[in-house]
Formats: sequence, structure tokens, C-alpha cells
Amino acid sequence: MQGTVATYDAATRSGLLLLDDGTELRFPARAFDASGLRLLRLGQRVRIDIDSDGEVVRVTLPTMS
Repeated sequence: MQGTVATYDAATRSGLLLLDDGTELRFPARAFDASGLRLLRLGQRVRIDIDSDGEVVRVTLPTMS
């Protein structure tokens, strides 16, 4: 699944993603930490991994596996 960074707080390492259908999806610090990324920018395109409960578990760049 992919989306766009709508908000990102570097202090808490969490934020809000906007999916292609307009749905807002929050991600916690642990999802950002699992990515290995150092920062995110507003408007940046990301790939989202979710668990069976629909919670974001990892946010990465679309070119990363």
C-alpha cells in the first residue's frame, strides 16, 4: 500500500499519512523506527506495511524493500 506524508513530527517520530483514496492513517514511532529512515518530508510518497489489525508497522520509501 502507498500513501503521502501529510504530517510528520520529528520529535515524536510519528505522523499522519494520506492514502490514495483520501483515507487518513496515523503511524506510530515504532513504524517509523522500523523503516531505517532518518526523516520524512511533507508530501513525500511512502510505502506502508500494515498488520492484520490495520495498524501501520513500517513506513518506507517505495524504492526500498
